Amino acid sequence: MSEVETVVVRGLRVVYTPVLRWSLHNRKVTTAIGVLVLGFSLFLGSRLGSEFLPTLEEGNLWIRATMPPTISLEAGMPVVSKIREILLRHPEVRTVTSQHGRPDDGSDAAGFFNAEFFVPLKPFDEWPRGYTKANLIDDLQAEFAQELIGIDFNFSQYIQDNVEEGLSGVKGANSVKIIGPNLATLEKIARAVMAEMEKVQGVTDLGAFWVLGQPNLNIKVDRTKAARYGLSVNDINTVVQAALGGATATTLLEAERQFGVVVRLAPQYRNNIDFVRNIKVGYQTPAGFNAYIPLSELASISLDTGASYIFRERSQRFVPIKFSVRGRDLAGAVAEAQERIARSVKLPTGYRIDWAGEFEWLQQAKKRLAIILPVTFLFIIVLLYGLFNSWRDTALALLGLPFAISGGLVALYVTGLDFSISAAIGFISLMGVSVMSGILIINAYYRVAAGGMAPVDAMFHAVGEQMRPILMMTLSACIGLLPAAISTGIGSQVQRPLATVIVGGMLIGPIMLLVVVPALQTLFLRARPQTAPQPPAEPAQTV
Repeated sequence: MSEVETVVVRGLRVVYTPVLRWSLHNRKVTTAIGVLVLGFSLFLGSRLGSEFLPTLEEGNLWIRATMPPTISLEAGMPVVSKIREILLRHPEVRTVTSQHGRPDDGSDAAGFFNAEFFVPLKPFDEWPRGYTKANLIDDLQAEFAQELIGIDFNFSQYIQDNVEEGLSGVKGANSVKIIGPNLATLEKIARAVMAEMEKVQGVTDLGAFWVLGQPNLNIKVDRTKAARYGLSVNDINTVVQAALGGATATTLLEAERQFGVVVRLAPQYRNNIDFVRNIKVGYQTPAGFNAYIPLSELASISLDTGASYIFRERSQRFVPIKFSVRGRDLAGAVAEAQERIARSVKLPTGYRIDWAGEFEWLQQAKKRLAIILPVTFLFIIVLLYGLFNSWRDTALALLGLPFAISGGLVALYVTGLDFSISAAIGFISLMGVSVMSGILIINAYYRVAAGGMAPVDAMFHAVGEQMRPILMMTLSACIGLLPAAISTGIGSQVQRPLATVIVGGMLIGPIMLLVVVPALQTLFLRARPQTAPQPPAEPAQTV
């Protein structure tokens, strides 16, 4: 051991030895302190939000603008140009690339109402001090709302948008699917749901993909009136098809190629509903002459609103509502929205609401964790029992586990991070290190107690002997992951929860393990075990 290491170890012993002695001679007070620490950490843990995975910072924006569904390409081009102009006003934007409609290869089916913008951003260290990406999005939303009325916007990132669309099934981070048979009823329910979601703090980019709005010319043949003139429904449909849609009159031959010549009424005779009502339908009189009657005498003709798109999932119609959550945890925002919707929106029979996207995957991940965590804990118990051959010693070796977990919860709360799948993996990692520390203490205790010492004295010598290997094992993980826990660079968002949990657990856990847990263990350990388990190694001699 080097001179520096010797000084550090002696300094730790000078501080730690009286603390350990006091905790072992005041076990009830020490136990109360440990219970208070656990209770406080659980209270902080209950205030944590939850999300599927932290948002990975990509250094860009992917903005989707949704215009009215019946807009044409020519009418949408000025809007796209205006959006590009607004984006380029901001010095944080490097450039803007836009896509209007759908790509040429047809891989992303969308109409001219859809416009998407790829906005690479300058490095964040070139931005004004204190100005963040969230501030930029807020400013853009305010400018869009002021200058572009009636257009919905969705803010995401290039890679994130593709992942979110695959998760939610719509062009948005999350979606609420109103499922049922009637489109008009679905839209009515969707408007009521959106009205409640607008009241939820943190819900942004809220918008619905309305399916109605396409003008339809409906011609409904009256079979009774048609029969008076000896006409069938098919006869009338043939006339309407030829007049409005066109019918092949002949075939034009050009060398080896053939072209069908389609004829129909001139535009001025089919672009007005009154002219459509006056389309002549021929029939044969009883005397054998040909006569003509207006179409309005044989059918009811109306201009109604129909469906421009129909979304289906498992052969069921639905209206999707897309939304994002910013400035708040996903689970908390969705829970509040579900509560408001359940209280205020009454669903007719045959209709239901499904939540898809990142929230759906979060719920599925929680269900998997509810299986993985107990199975992992069961394996640890089996291995401990195989080592000690005693249920009491197995339970005592696990006493440090709650304190390690409490350290991870406190670390998440202090750093302002939400519970996520990444953080859950960190908690699973804590289980193994914490249990290993417990094994070292139990083995050392039985080795010392075999010489005839009292339980308190044996524990004092055992913990003092194992202090260095325990601190080396835990602090090495703590210090090694500290840079990842405090990193703020691009791509660090996913690893931060895992690293933060391990750093917090390996920092607070060993302190409680070396101070509080020995006092708890002496309340239950035997003074002279019938068979002392053999330690796997002498970790105290490896420093």
